[in-house]
Amino acid sequence: MRTYINGYLAVITAALLGACKVSKDVPLPDAPLPAAYRFATNGDTASVAQLPWKSFFTDAALQNLLDSAITRNNDLQIAIRNLEQAQLTLKQARLGNLPAASLQVTANTNRPSDNSLNGLSLNQFLGSKHIEDYTAAVNLSWEADIWGKIRSRKAAALASYLQTEEARKAVQTQIVSNVSQGYYNLQMLDAQLSVANKNLRLNDSTLNIIRLQFNSGQVTSLAVQQAEAQRLNAAQLIPQFEQEIAVQENALSILAGRLPDTITRSGPGLNDQPGAVLSAGLPSALLSRRPDVRSSELALERANAEVGYAKASMYPSLTITAQGGVNAFKASNWFNIPASLFGTAIAGLSQPLFQRGQLKTGLEVAKVEREKTVISFRQQVLVAVAEVSDALVRIDKLQQQQQIAANRAKTLQQATANARLLFNNGMANYLEVITAQSNVLQSELELARIKNTRLAATVDLYRSVGGGWE
Repeated sequence: MRTYINGYLAVITAALLGACKVSKDVPLPDAPLPAAYRFATNGDTASVAQLPWKSFFTDAALQNLLDSAITRNNDLQIAIRNLEQAQLTLKQARLGNLPAASLQVTANTNRPSDNSLNGLSLNQFLGSKHIEDYTAAVNLSWEADIWGKIRSRKAAALASYLQTEEARKAVQTQIVSNVSQGYYNLQMLDAQLSVANKNLRLNDSTLNIIRLQFNSGQVTSLAVQQAEAQRLNAAQLIPQFEQEIAVQENALSILAGRLPDTITRSGPGLNDQPGAVLSAGLPSALLSRRPDVRSSELALERANAEVGYAKASMYPSLTITAQGGVNAFKASNWFNIPASLFGTAIAGLSQPLFQRGQLKTGLEVAKVEREKTVISFRQQVLVAVAEVSDALVRIDKLQQQQQIAANRAKTLQQATANARLLFNNGMANYLEVITAQSNVLQSELELARIKNTRLAATVDLYRSVGGGWE
């Protein structure tokens, strides 16, 4: 008999020491990464993603706004709380190899029938009509991690925690992007409001001259009406831009985690911030820099762990339980040591036989989920590379558009000055002056819009290559 017991223990020990892994992990698939980004204009391996946001954005007012948003933004605060929650779950999962312990204290009394065998025995041997029982015991339960089920749970919890950290980074990068683009949009509206006010003053001057000519009979009332209409067109833009400025300030205030209020700007209009050299670096850096790509990679690690757990659940589990404490049928003898001491220990193997297909279905579902994460990872890499390429081509083409628009605005400004000079000397009619003023208004507004769009593309490049979370 002892031989059989020793053999049984040897088998269990070998299984524990072997701790074989029942599931093979699927490796990270080869990412469809090109050698260089499309539309990249330099071969610099450094990337703006390596710059902290305070180094990338050098505008002092914007830095203060970003600092407030990172500190107080409610979405980011929720992401931080999610990270703390995942960290607690991870700490708990790391205790999986330790036994579970509980303290149990019970007291019960039983009064059998006087005509029952127990009742007769109590009266005869104890001289009592009831029996009491008092127990104080510590219960222990421990499951041997033979097939790596507990290790799979640990791996899944770790991957989930790291995913939550990447989610926090993703939220921060998006907040940095939204705040900076909103700030540049606010500066664009300031510039457009300044253009509208300047044009309104120019139209006022032109209208006064035409009215004087009308009073002297040099022009008809049609000239006055057209000049007045041109003035009202410029005047209408002012409340429109003031409204958009107020709405944008409110949106930035909410992003910064505070009540709607005025937003401080460093200057009256758009500048050329940021001033960093715009290099996207190598596409391979996306795997470690972009939070969403990194999260997709961690999702595969978590899916591998879930498959391992699902498969390990189909194999036998070895559980050892133990109980020890004090027990007595009289309260006065409850803690009479060592007479009241007792202890038990049980070791058992449990093998699932028929669970209505739940375990097998769970394993197949986990495998399908793993396949989905592989596909999602490939798709996320494709999207990331495309976003960087889009930002690069936008920056390049918008720089060209900005140069053309700046030249056009400069030409129209000269044309407007010439038209007014000729008009004052009677060598041009009022329609030429009105047309020139209308054209310069639209060109200067368009130039401000293109500048803002180019800066937004610059911010988008910084975000798309994985910058903003440091």
